[in-house]
Amino acid sequence: QWKTAKSLAAVGGAGENRLTKYGGMNAAVRAVVRMGLYVGAKVYFIHEGYQGMVDGGDNIREASWESVSSMLQVGGTVIGSARCKEFRTHEGRLKAAHNLVQRGITNLCVIGGDGSLTGANLFREEWSGLLTELVEQGLIEQDSVQKYSALHIVGMVGSIDNDFCGTDMTIGTDSALHRIIEVVDAIMTTAQSHQRTFVLEVMGRHCGYLALVSALACGADWVLIPEMPPEDGWEDKMCQKLSATRSRGTRLNIIIVAEGAIDRHGKPITSSFVKDLVVKNLGFDTRVTILGHVQRGGTPSAFDRILASRMGVEAVLALLETTANTPACVVSLCGNQSVRLPLMECVEMTQEVQKAMDEKRFEEAVKLRGRSFENNLKTYKLLAHRKPESDLNFNVAVLNVGAPAAGMNAAVRSAVRVGISEGHKVFAVSDGFEGFYKGQVGSEIKWADVGGWTGQGGSLLGTKRTLPAKHVDKIAAQMRQHNINALLIVGGFEAFESLLQLFEARATYEEFCIPMCMVPATISNNVPGTNLSIGADTALNAIVETCDRIKQSASGTKRRVFIIETMGGYCGYLASVGGLAAGADAAYIYEEPFDIRDLQANVEHLTEKMKTSIQRGLVLRNENSNENYTTDFIYQLYSEEGKGVFDCRKNVLGHMQQGGAPSPFDRNFGTKISAKAMQWVTRKLGETFRQGRVFANSEDSCCLLGMRRRALVFQPVVQLKGETDFIHRIPKEQWWLKLRPLMKILAKYKTSYDVSDSGQLEHVVHNRPKELDASVAM
Repeated sequence: QWKTAKSLAAVGGAGENRLTKYGGMNAAVRAVVRMGLYVGAKVYFIHEGYQGMVDGGDNIREASWESVSSMLQVGGTVIGSARCKEFRTHEGRLKAAHNLVQRGITNLCVIGGDGSLTGANLFREEWSGLLTELVEQGLIEQDSVQKYSALHIVGMVGSIDNDFCGTDMTIGTDSALHRIIEVVDAIMTTAQSHQRTFVLEVMGRHCGYLALVSALACGADWVLIPEMPPEDGWEDKMCQKLSATRSRGTRLNIIIVAEGAIDRHGKPITSSFVKDLVVKNLGFDTRVTILGHVQRGGTPSAFDRILASRMGVEAVLALLETTANTPACVVSLCGNQSVRLPLMECVEMTQEVQKAMDEKRFEEAVKLRGRSFENNLKTYKLLAHRKPESDLNFNVAVLNVGAPAAGMNAAVRSAVRVGISEGHKVFAVSDGFEGFYKGQVGSEIKWADVGGWTGQGGSLLGTKRTLPAKHVDKIAAQMRQHNINALLIVGGFEAFESLLQLFEARATYEEFCIPMCMVPATISNNVPGTNLSIGADTALNAIVETCDRIKQSASGTKRRVFIIETMGGYCGYLASVGGLAAGADAAYIYEEPFDIRDLQANVEHLTEKMKTSIQRGLVLRNENSNENYTTDFIYQLYSEEGKGVFDCRKNVLGHMQQGGAPSPFDRNFGTKISAKAMQWVTRKLGETFRQGRVFANSEDSCCLLGMRRRALVFQPVVQLKGETDFIHRIPKEQWWLKLRPLMKILAKYKTSYDVSDSGQLEHVVHNRPKELDASVAM
């Protein structure tokens, strides 16, 4: 049972050190306000951060349901952020306490960086003393001290630098990466007409996360970050690398520099210095692009909206469950799970990173940043720098199976380069198993052959839905002919079915008694054994971007409801999670059966909202949610029932959800998960190589690599059969169904919300055990 909530306030972007605005902050504010109202609290906005809290007056205003409408797609923060020197003083905090007590506010939700959160914790610790002082000055009554005896605080981290320890991702980071990658992709197109070197300077005064991840996502030739300064003599090594890639026919070189990049002696490495170095040593035509505050702006990505919405709801739950003895906590993301961590433990560890860097303990600084950062760095090193040719031990085939998904090419590039680094010959199979049985096994694919693949959409290898069962004899013959010792498949549900068929074929054909691994890649996110698939994030961004445009098209017109059909087969992931990110009023899916009474209730609910203040409504429908209640039927029903209140429009998004350049998340997820899969293949080859041949027939040698909550897990495909609904091609249990009540709450429905899966308070650990190593949240 939740205790009765009295009042809570959202402080957005307190930004003590510099003005801070991040994509996704408005989604967090919206979620806090609506979840607060849902649980019966009185919710306040505190405008202009701590400055507004100190100044009081109109800066502290009560929030209503409607006051957070139409803000999901807006960048920055609508409640403002400001530096506040006064709040750093005792007198300033005394004024702030007086302003809060006057309004009965004892619960604060602070969205900001480590400076903002540290200030909030100090405020909390001083609270009782501040109240006593206010009584002594005659500003409040004695009974207020008892009534408002404790101040409860929950933090959410907003920072594009992702420099806060304890969380895999901070609000705003993914949106910033979108801006960076858009620029990189635009620059890459100029390579068609010019041979150029581009030096990109990205934000990151003390943290190289943006530089590192964008380098990984675009396959940059060189990256310079503050946590891991290059060894002495790096200038010559970098120029040799650029020269070598240019000599292999590459028309474009990209160097990414974090604004805080330094060398081993603490001397800054600037983008202009890098440019002059390249021009002087190589004579290459070189350009500098400084992204600056472009990275902070723009529309928030789907990932940031979902992350911020989940964190906002979790923050309200944490406030309701906290007591006077509970330490102030920060809501964090670990893998795909919300967790609560003691705020000051996170702040202290964040400060430890800076201390380690100041003392030139760089390897320790990388470890303190967390396993996700460390793995990003390891993966970049593995993929960016070509290893000396070693004795090639095994032949590994890589292929795509199923429908195309953005990020597949990044996964193949990663697999090829890690395979070569591990000493294998890698063969690319065109057009999936159809190409395999037709003999479309290409010659050995080399390191340079996959250059520039990360930003390419679709499947450059070609992909088909054909399953191997009918042609298993021809495929076995091809494997025998090319002496294939291991198989890596990047694909969707068909890839999963294919692995099952190949596993069963082991009884007849020894050619399939080899290590086989699958990396999930499908926009539908319908593969069993994984919470996320490569391609789903890009599809979500396509849906959200389209929904934003469609809603904007109704701006200034009369009230209007849009019915939008999404892809996904029988899996409602895109409709549900896209609906959460776009602020939908309803999302119809197969997994949650609905009838005419539900449709009628939704229409009435929307009609009621439209009569008050909402101007636009959004309804999503998964393509196979119901064979009778089609998109046309729902459109006609809403049109008829909404007469006199709103009119209707419909839109079928279709294959635009499959196209486009992959999102930063999909590029990174594909890169890292595929690298991990190839390393597993190498281990299995070593374990199963006996008497001059590879022989693997155990269940654990035919696996799917998936993300389960907080861990990346290799799971035998045979063991996943029981978890699968093969008729509808979906897992029997799907984690994202728990997000559906959240979408309904934020759309003003009265519904029950399951708090059993909410985050529990944990302690920060410097190094999580390997089994908890999800390391995929970019």
